[in-house]
Amino acid sequence: MAITIERRKHTRGEIRWPVTVSADHGNIEGETINISVDGLSIRCDEPLMINEVFRIAILPPDRQAIGVSGKVIWSDLYGIDPNDTAVGLGLCFVRISDEDRKVFEDVVAALDANNEMIEENRSKAVLQ
Repeated sequence: MAITIERRKHTRGEIRWPVTVSADHGNIEGETINISVDGLSIRCDEPLMINEVFRIAILPPDRQAIGVSGKVIWSDLYGIDPNDTAVGLGLCFVRISDEDRKVFEDVVAALDANNEMIEENRSKAVLQ
C-alpha cells in the first residue's frame, strides 16, 4: 500500500473561476481548480514551464479581477478532452496583496464550512 504525504500547509477550496495567464507569447485562458492562501491549481490549454513565474488575473464573480504572480511548481496533462490538450498546473504565489490573500482565505473558509455542513447533514440522514 502506498503512503502519500500531504505537503500543503493550507486548506484548499475547490472553485471554478476564469483566469488569464500572461505569457511571453500572449495570454492563456483557463480556470481555477482550487485555491488557497498560498497558491492555486488551474486548468488551461497550454503547458507552462516549471519554475517560471507568470502574472495571473483571477476573475471571481461580482468582484474586480485579482492580480497575482505565481510560480509553476507542477504540471500535469489531465487528458480531460479527446485530444489530451487540457493541462493542470499548480502555482504558488510569489506576489499577492494582503487584501487579495484575505479574499482567498475567506472563500476557502466559507467553502470548508459549507462542506462540513453538507457532511453533517449526510450523517444525520444516514442515522434516521
